[in-house]
Amino acid sequence: MSANGNGRVGEVLDGALAGERLTDEDALALLGSRDLVRVGRAADELRNRRVDAKRVTFIIDRNLNYTNVCHTDCDFCAFYRRPGDRKEGYLLPKPVIFKKIEETLAIGGTALLMQGGHHPDLGVEFYEDLFRSIKERYRIHLHALSPPEIQHIARRSKLSIPVTLTRLRDAGLDSLPGGGAEILVDRVRDIIAPKKTKSAEWLGIMREAHRLGISSTATMMYGHVETVEERVEHMRRIRELQDETHGFRAFISWTFQPHGTRLAEQVTHYPTSFDYLLTQAVSRIYLDNVDHIQSSWVTQGMKVGQVALGFGADDMGSVMIEENVVSAAGTTHRATTDDFVRAIKALGKVPVQRDTLYREVKIWA
Repeated sequence: MSANGNGRVGEVLDGALAGERLTDEDALALLGSRDLVRVGRAADELRNRRVDAKRVTFIIDRNLNYTNVCHTDCDFCAFYRRPGDRKEGYLLPKPVIFKKIEETLAIGGTALLMQGGHHPDLGVEFYEDLFRSIKERYRIHLHALSPPEIQHIARRSKLSIPVTLTRLRDAGLDSLPGGGAEILVDRVRDIIAPKKTKSAEWLGIMREAHRLGISSTATMMYGHVETVEERVEHMRRIRELQDETHGFRAFISWTFQPHGTRLAEQVTHYPTSFDYLLTQAVSRIYLDNVDHIQSSWVTQGMKVGQVALGFGADDMGSVMIEENVVSAAGTTHRATTDDFVRAIKALGKVPVQRDTLYREVKIWA
């Protein structure tokens, strides 16, 4: 008899634990089973085989949204303001950015996660100057510019993607965040963000970044107009590119945050915490070539974020000194380093502060 019981779910989980790669149909069977306990137990076992079972990592960094001016008009975004909005649109000046970096370093931070809108006036020279100015002053990792931002900069500057990435890397860009992926299926993207980077373009930018030695994360924002099959298709495209480049350090999934967005009017059913935990557990099992799975406590809250550490996640992500995009959509969860340490220790695990590249910074024994 299967160690996971009879039936399709047991067969899939036993196969995964024996080292077999999940098919799309296998993943759909797990998601459709609603068998959270068994799927979560298998995800946790696979997590413990890939990384240190006794440790949970996290990072201290700052999510700096340098501008909210954007011409892309994504239906799921409550953060952006259209070009010409003099009342609420902004572009942070260098002194403000420097001050935010200094505040981050003062509390033990190691990185700046910098993302913003597709500002029509900002070409590659703006980012080269900013990155060089930061690197001249501070020892900090620049985890900056999602693939849609890279594409916008390239188009604005009339440059190819490889040239744009090379110039940004040489100016100080260290790694790319996985933002802008949403769901990597063009049917979905044509509904929620018709002006934004297409699926093949997002993947192509990541491929070029990895080729140039710029590693990245991968993300999935779900729970809006996509089907469950399209969630799996998204994960398959991430897995296929990872097979090719091995450039993704981690995978982070979170649920659509509806408040203040136009897309909210099109959504009839929002994912529950149960759905979130099941989806995360399946991502750990399916993405067998990605080392780290991050818990999305920023969208789910600290309690669910803590529980997620038993469902395939090995990392809590960032303490989020600052966050503006998710909070603009009505979800505001805050935590300190002490909160992280307490939550991790409560599970009998050892909290470990890491840097962006998952190198050890500090251990709380």
